[in-house]
Amino acid sequence: MPTTAYLAAEGFEAELAHELGSALLARHGRLFVAGGAAREPAWAANVWRDPREIEFHSIADGAARLRAIQRNWALYPHLHYRRARLIEARLPYVSAKPLVFPEPPPAAPLGSWTLLAPGRMLAAPDCVSPVPNGEWRFAEDRLGPPNRAYLKLWEILTRIGHRPAAGERCLDLGASPGGWSHVLAGLGAQVIAVDKAPLAPAVAAHANVEWRQGSAFATQPAEVGPIDWLFSDVICYPPRLLALVRRWIASGMVRHLVCTIKFQGETDHETAASFAAIPGARLMHLHANKHELTFVRL
Repeated sequence: MPTTAYLAAEGFEAELAHELGSALLARHGRLFVAGGAAREPAWAANVWRDPREIEFHSIADGAARLRAIQRNWALYPHLHYRRARLIEARLPYVSAKPLVFPEPPPAAPLGSWTLLAPGRMLAAPDCVSPVPNGEWRFAEDRLGPPNRAYLKLWEILTRIGHRPAAGERCLDLGASPGGWSHVLAGLGAQVIAVDKAPLAPAVAAHANVEWRQGSAFATQPAEVGPIDWLFSDVICYPPRLLALVRRWIASGMVRHLVCTIKFQGETDHETAASFAAIPGARLMHLHANKHELTFVRL
Protein backbone atom coordinates (compact mmCIF):
# COMPACT_ATOMS: atom_id res chain seq x y z
CA MET A 1 0.00 0.00 0.00
CA PRO A 2 1.38 3.45 -0.88
CA THR A 3 1.93 5.91 1.94
CA THR A 4 2.17 9.69 2.14
CA ALA A 5 3.54 11.93 4.89
CA TYR A 6 1.82 15.17 5.85
CA LEU A 7 3.44 17.96 7.85
CA ALA A 8 0.81 19.72 9.95
CA ALA A 9 0.65 23.49 10.12
CA GLU A 10 2.20 24.36 13.47
CA GLY A 11 -0.38 24.27 16.24
CA PHE A 12 -3.01 22.54 14.11
CA GLU A 13 -2.00 18.90 14.47
CA ALA A 14 -5.48 17.93 15.72
CA GLU A 15 -7.10 19.45 12.64
CA LEU A 16 -4.83 17.49 10.31
CA ALA A 17 -5.45 14.26 12.24
CA HIS A 18 -9.18 14.86 11.82
CA GLU A 19 -8.76 15.26 8.06
CA LEU A 20 -6.67 12.10 7.70
CA GLY A 21 -9.05 10.04 9.82
CA SER A 22 -8.63 6.26 9.67
CA ALA A 23 -5.88 6.52 7.05
CA LEU A 24 -3.44 7.72 9.74
CA LEU A 25 -0.69 5.15 10.39
CA ALA A 26 2.01 6.93 12.42
CA ARG A 27 2.98 10.30 13.83
CA HIS A 28 6.38 11.91 14.30
CA GLY A 29 5.82 15.29 15.94
CA ARG A 30 3.99 17.39 13.35
CA LEU A 31 4.60 14.78 10.65
CA PHE A 32 1.80 12.30 10.02
CA VAL A 33 2.19 9.17 7.87
CA ALA A 34 -1.03 7.96 6.24
CA GLY A 35 -1.98 5.20 3.88
CA GLY A 36 -3.01 5.87 0.31
CA ALA A 37 -1.96 8.11 -2.54
CA ALA A 38 -1.08 11.73 -1.85
CA ARG A 39 -3.85 14.23 -1.31
CA GLU A 40 -3.66 17.85 -0.16
CA PRO A 41 -5.37 18.25 3.23
CA ALA A 42 -6.17 21.84 4.10
CA TRP A 43 -4.23 21.74 7.37
CA ALA A 44 -1.01 20.33 5.88
CA ALA A 45 1.87 22.77 5.47
CA ASN A 46 3.62 20.26 3.22
CA VAL A 47 2.93 16.88 1.64
CA TRP A 48 5.69 14.28 1.25
CA ARG A 49 4.88 11.97 -1.67
CA ASP A 50 6.07 8.37 -1.45
CA PRO A 51 8.28 8.73 1.66
CA ARG A 52 10.84 5.99 2.30
CA GLU A 53 12.74 4.84 5.36
CA ILE A 54 16.53 4.83 4.86
CA GLU A 55 19.03 3.06 7.12
CA PHE A 56 22.51 4.61 7.42
CA HIS A 57 25.67 4.00 9.44
CA SER A 58 27.13 7.44 10.11
CA ILE A 59 26.54 11.14 9.66
CA ALA A 60 28.54 11.12 6.43
CA ASP A 61 26.71 8.04 5.19
CA GLY A 62 23.30 9.60 5.93
CA ALA A 63 24.17 12.71 3.95
CA ALA A 64 25.61 10.63 1.10
CA ARG A 65 22.44 8.56 0.83
CA LEU A 66 20.33 11.69 0.50
CA ARG A 67 22.68 13.25 -2.05
CA ALA A 68 22.52 10.06 -4.11
CA ILE A 69 18.78 10.57 -4.53
CA GLN A 70 18.79 14.28 -5.41
CA ARG A 71 20.49 17.56 -4.58
CA ASN A 72 18.11 19.74 -2.55
CA TRP A 73 16.74 18.70 0.83
CA ALA A 74 14.95 20.44 3.70
CA LEU A 75 15.19 19.04 7.22
CA TYR A 76 12.13 18.72 9.42
CA PRO A 77 13.86 18.55 12.83
CA HIS A 78 12.03 16.36 15.34
CA LEU A 79 14.18 13.69 17.04
CA HIS A 80 17.98 13.55 17.51
CA TYR A 81 18.23 17.24 16.74
CA ARG A 82 22.03 17.63 16.95
CA ARG A 83 22.71 14.57 14.78
CA ALA A 84 20.16 15.77 12.23
CA ARG A 85 21.83 19.18 12.04
CA LEU A 86 25.23 17.56 11.47
CA ILE A 87 23.80 15.60 8.54
CA GLU A 88 22.14 18.75 7.23
CA ALA A 89 25.50 20.56 7.31
CA ARG A 90 26.89 18.01 4.84
CA LEU A 91 24.11 18.60 2.32
CA PRO A 92 24.02 21.37 -0.31
CA TYR A 93 22.80 24.60 1.22
CA VAL A 94 19.14 25.44 0.58
CA SER A 95 18.49 29.16 0.83
CA ALA A 96 16.00 30.32 3.42
CA LYS A 97 16.04 33.82 1.95
CA PRO A 98 12.57 35.44 2.10
CA LEU A 99 10.64 35.51 -1.15
CA VAL A 100 10.06 38.81 -2.92
CA PHE A 101 6.49 39.37 -4.10
CA PRO A 102 5.40 39.10 -6.93
CA GLU A 103 8.35 36.97 -8.05
CA PRO A 104 7.56 33.25 -8.56
CA PRO A 105 8.58 30.67 -5.94
CA PRO A 106 11.67 28.45 -6.38
CA ALA A 107 11.33 25.93 -9.22
CA ALA A 108 14.01 23.42 -8.18
CA PRO A 109 12.73 20.14 -6.67
CA LEU A 110 12.96 20.15 -2.88
CA GLY A 111 12.82 16.95 -0.85
CA SER A 112 12.17 16.64 2.89
CA TRP A 113 13.61 14.36 5.56
CA THR A 114 13.64 13.72 9.29
CA LEU A 115 15.36 11.33 11.68
CA LEU A 116 13.30 8.52 13.19
CA ALA A 117 16.28 7.00 15.02
CA PRO A 118 20.05 7.69 15.14
CA GLY A 119 20.56 5.44 12.10
CA ARG A 120 17.21 5.67 10.36
CA MET A 121 15.54 8.51 8.49
CA LEU A 122 12.29 9.11 6.67
CA ALA A 123 12.81 10.95 3.38
CA ALA A 124 10.72 11.99 0.39
CA PRO A 125 12.35 13.51 -2.70
CA ASP A 126 9.01 14.74 -4.05
CA CYS A 127 7.11 17.27 -1.94
CA VAL A 128 4.27 19.67 -2.66
CA SER A 129 5.88 22.76 -1.13
CA PRO A 130 8.79 24.40 -2.99
CA VAL A 131 9.89 26.11 0.25
CA PRO A 132 11.29 24.34 3.34
CA ASN A 133 8.54 22.80 5.48
CA GLY A 134 5.88 24.92 3.81
CA GLU A 135 7.07 28.05 5.63
CA TRP A 136 6.26 30.77 3.11
CA ARG A 137 8.24 33.81 4.25
CA PHE A 138 8.40 37.09 2.36
CA ALA A 139 10.58 40.18 2.46
CA GLU A 140 8.07 42.42 4.21
CA ASP A 141 6.84 45.83 3.11
CA ARG A 142 6.87 47.82 6.33
CA LEU A 143 5.99 51.16 4.73
CA GLY A 144 3.14 50.73 2.24
CA PRO A 145 0.39 48.46 3.65
CA PRO A 146 -1.70 49.69 6.61
CA ASN A 147 -1.56 46.27 8.34
CA ARG A 148 0.11 42.87 7.99
CA ALA A 149 -2.87 41.17 6.33
CA TYR A 150 -1.17 41.75 2.98
CA LEU A 151 1.15 38.81 3.76
CA LYS A 152 -1.77 36.39 3.44
CA LEU A 153 -2.63 37.73 -0.01
CA TRP A 154 0.99 37.66 -1.14
CA GLU A 155 1.25 34.05 -0.05
CA ILE A 156 -1.95 32.77 -1.62
CA LEU A 157 -1.34 34.51 -4.96
CA THR A 158 2.20 33.13 -5.04
CA ARG A 159 1.09 29.60 -4.14
CA ILE A 160 -1.68 29.38 -6.70
CA GLY A 161 0.49 30.96 -9.40
CA HIS A 162 -2.33 33.23 -10.52
CA ARG A 163 -3.11 36.85 -9.69
CA PRO A 164 -5.28 39.71 -10.92
CA ALA A 165 -4.00 41.27 -14.11
CA ALA A 166 -3.80 44.99 -14.75
CA GLY A 167 -7.26 46.37 -15.38
CA GLU A 168 -9.14 43.39 -13.94
CA ARG A 169 -12.07 44.27 -11.69
CA CYS A 170 -11.69 43.17 -8.05
CA LEU A 171 -14.13 43.36 -5.15
CA ASP A 172 -12.53 43.50 -1.69
CA LEU A 173 -15.17 42.79 0.96
CA GLY A 174 -14.47 43.90 4.52
CA ALA A 175 -11.55 45.83 3.15
CA SER A 176 -10.67 48.30 5.94
CA PRO A 177 -8.00 49.39 6.63
CA GLY A 178 -7.01 48.25 3.13
CA GLY A 179 -4.13 45.77 3.26
CA TRP A 180 -5.54 43.59 0.49
CA SER A 181 -6.75 46.56 -1.57
CA HIS A 182 -3.22 47.96 -1.39
CA VAL A 183 -1.79 44.76 -2.89
CA LEU A 184 -4.44 44.52 -5.61
CA ALA A 185 -4.07 48.15 -6.64
CA GLY A 186 -0.31 47.65 -6.78
CA LEU A 187 -0.88 44.87 -9.33
CA GLY A 188 -2.80 47.33 -11.50
CA ALA A 189 -6.27 45.94 -10.76
CA GLN A 190 -9.34 48.13 -10.41
CA VAL A 191 -10.51 47.68 -6.81
CA ILE A 192 -13.93 48.22 -5.27
CA ALA A 193 -13.32 48.17 -1.50
CA VAL A 194 -16.41 47.65 0.66
CA ASP A 195 -16.45 48.26 4.42
CA LYS A 196 -18.39 50.26 6.97
CA ALA A 197 -15.09 51.75 8.15
CA PRO A 198 -12.94 53.95 5.90
CA LEU A 199 -9.70 52.85 4.32
CA ALA A 200 -6.31 54.09 5.45
CA PRO A 201 -5.70 57.45 3.73
CA ALA A 202 -2.81 56.18 1.58
CA VAL A 203 -4.93 53.31 0.25
CA ALA A 204 -8.01 55.48 -0.30
CA ALA A 205 -5.89 57.93 -2.28
CA HIS A 206 -4.86 55.27 -4.79
CA ALA A 207 -6.29 55.98 -8.24
CA ASN A 208 -7.22 52.30 -8.68
CA VAL A 209 -9.26 52.05 -5.45
CA GLU A 210 -12.92 53.01 -4.99
CA TRP A 211 -14.24 52.78 -1.41
CA ARG A 212 -17.92 52.03 -0.92
CA GLN A 213 -19.23 52.38 2.61
CA GLY A 214 -21.40 49.41 3.50
CA SER A 215 -21.62 45.84 4.69
CA ALA A 216 -19.87 42.97 2.93
CA PHE A 217 -22.98 40.84 3.47
CA ALA A 218 -25.48 43.43 2.28
CA THR A 219 -23.56 44.02 -0.95
CA GLN A 220 -25.47 42.37 -3.79
CA PRO A 221 -23.94 41.11 -7.06
CA ALA A 222 -26.44 43.10 -9.14
CA GLU A 223 -25.34 46.41 -7.62
CA VAL A 224 -21.66 45.72 -8.24
CA GLY A 225 -21.88 44.06 -11.65
CA PRO A 226 -19.55 41.43 -13.14
CA ILE A 227 -16.17 41.13 -11.42
CA ASP A 228 -13.05 39.15 -12.17
CA TRP A 229 -12.09 38.49 -8.54
CA LEU A 230 -13.87 38.49 -5.19
CA PHE A 231 -11.63 38.82 -2.14
CA SER A 232 -12.71 38.63 1.49
CA ASP A 233 -10.71 38.70 4.70
CA VAL A 234 -13.77 39.71 6.71
CA ILE A 235 -14.27 38.48 10.29
CA CYS A 236 -17.45 36.40 10.51
CA TYR A 237 -18.71 32.94 11.39
CA PRO A 238 -17.86 30.41 8.64
CA PRO A 239 -21.50 29.53 7.75
CA ARG A 240 -22.20 33.20 7.05
CA LEU A 241 -19.22 33.43 4.71
CA LEU A 242 -20.32 30.19 3.00
CA ALA A 243 -23.73 31.71 2.25
CA LEU A 244 -22.05 34.82 0.80
CA VAL A 245 -19.77 32.74 -1.41
CA ARG A 246 -22.65 30.59 -2.64
CA ARG A 247 -24.70 33.72 -3.46
CA TRP A 248 -21.94 35.21 -5.57
CA ILE A 249 -21.22 31.95 -7.39
CA ALA A 250 -24.93 31.47 -8.11
CA SER A 251 -25.08 35.00 -9.56
CA GLY A 252 -22.62 34.07 -12.29
CA MET A 253 -20.98 37.47 -11.86
CA VAL A 254 -17.62 36.39 -10.44
CA ARG A 255 -14.80 34.39 -12.04
CA HIS A 256 -12.37 33.85 -9.15
CA LEU A 257 -12.78 33.89 -5.36
CA VAL A 258 -10.24 34.12 -2.53
CA CYS A 259 -11.70 34.20 0.99
CA THR A 260 -10.40 33.68 4.52
CA ILE A 261 -12.48 31.29 6.63
CA LYS A 262 -11.96 32.43 10.22
CA PHE A 263 -12.80 29.93 12.95
CA GLN A 264 -13.98 31.23 16.28
CA GLY A 265 -13.63 28.69 19.07
CA GLU A 266 -13.59 25.10 17.84
CA THR A 267 -12.72 24.36 14.21
CA ASP A 268 -15.93 24.07 12.18
CA HIS A 269 -15.01 20.99 10.15
CA GLU A 270 -18.52 20.63 8.75
CA THR A 271 -18.53 24.07 7.16
CA ALA A 272 -14.96 23.63 5.94
CA ALA A 273 -16.11 20.44 4.18
CA SER A 274 -18.95 22.40 2.56
CA PHE A 275 -16.45 24.93 1.20
CA ALA A 276 -14.26 22.08 -0.09
CA ALA A 277 -17.26 20.53 -1.85
CA ILE A 278 -17.78 23.61 -4.06
CA PRO A 279 -16.73 22.65 -7.62
CA GLY A 280 -13.21 23.91 -8.33
CA ALA A 281 -12.55 24.75 -4.68
CA ARG A 282 -9.29 24.42 -2.82
CA LEU A 283 -8.73 24.95 0.91
CA MET A 284 -5.31 25.78 2.33
CA HIS A 285 -3.84 26.80 5.65
CA LEU A 286 -1.35 29.54 4.83
CA HIS A 287 1.84 30.09 6.78
CA ALA A 288 0.46 33.59 7.45
CA ASN A 289 -2.91 32.24 8.65
CA LYS A 290 -3.85 31.86 12.28
CA HIS A 291 -6.92 29.72 13.15
CA GLU A 292 -8.06 30.17 9.56
CA LEU A 293 -8.23 28.48 6.19
CA THR A 294 -8.09 30.18 2.82
CA PHE A 295 -10.73 29.21 0.25
CA VAL A 296 -9.84 29.58 -3.42
CA ARG A 297 -11.91 28.95 -6.51
CA LEU A 298 -10.29 29.82 -9.80
